[in-house]
Amino acid sequence: MNQPAMPFDPLRQRTPFDLRQEIAAGRYQGHTSGLGQGRVQANIVILPGDWADEFLRFCTLNRQACPLLDVTEPGDPIFRHLGQAVDIRHDVPRYRVYRDGVLSEEPLDIATLWQDDLMAFAIGCSFSFEQPLLDAGIGLRHIELGRNVAMYQTAIDTRPTARLQGKLVVSMRPLKAAAAIQAIQITGRMPNVHGAPVHIGDPALIGIRDLAAPDYGDAVPVADDEIPVFWACGVTPQSVVQASRPPLCITHAPGCMLVTDLHNHAL
Repeated sequence: MNQPAMPFDPLRQRTPFDLRQEIAAGRYQGHTSGLGQGRVQANIVILPGDWADEFLRFCTLNRQACPLLDVTEPGDPIFRHLGQAVDIRHDVPRYRVYRDGVLSEEPLDIATLWQDDLMAFAIGCSFSFEQPLLDAGIGLRHIELGRNVAMYQTAIDTRPTARLQGKLVVSMRPLKAAAAIQAIQITGRMPNVHGAPVHIGDPALIGIRDLAAPDYGDAVPVADDEIPVFWACGVTPQSVVQASRPPLCITHAPGCMLVTDLHNHAL
């Protein structure tokens, strides 16, 4: 007689491969902040045909928001340089499907949506620099609270291509001044996962009206002695997709990343 599957325990240490296997089996559908044993996490964008070619150019023009880690061949769902058996059809906890720029569904698996002309892009994620910050003794409140990181659409324009344009999305972490300076130094050495912050301090200066109402993720309180620190975010392509309206685009749900086998320290 088959034993029932054990519920997912987020506190249990597991390899990235084992984590992807649990995700592919549908046993974990949440955000991946704090998971993965110090491994690189990736944002995902999947586009068909010539839109994929243009998105590659868009990433080149907007490297801080869209630092590329790997790209699949057309029709191939396997990332060849991110780890063991990384199948993008199954290995993300939750996906988003946009049709003509409109969010149409949030499936747990995209095998039935896969097409022969689709290309998948893995983009560096700020979750990958969180472990170096923690190792340096810098506390991260969203992890302490068990929440997804807060993400906001800004008034900052990305650099456009012929058809792709939109606003920069940022992630925010509240830090005391000394910790903020240290975080700038640490993340500035990691350009493949967004690098140094794009803004520190008054959110209104970059078009954010209310820190308590993030556009993506969960609200995270900022104490009176803290400064909000903003990094470019790999959710930016979702803002661009909504503005540019390609016929089909598949992404990760914000915070629900692809956990790779690559080590953060290698970045």
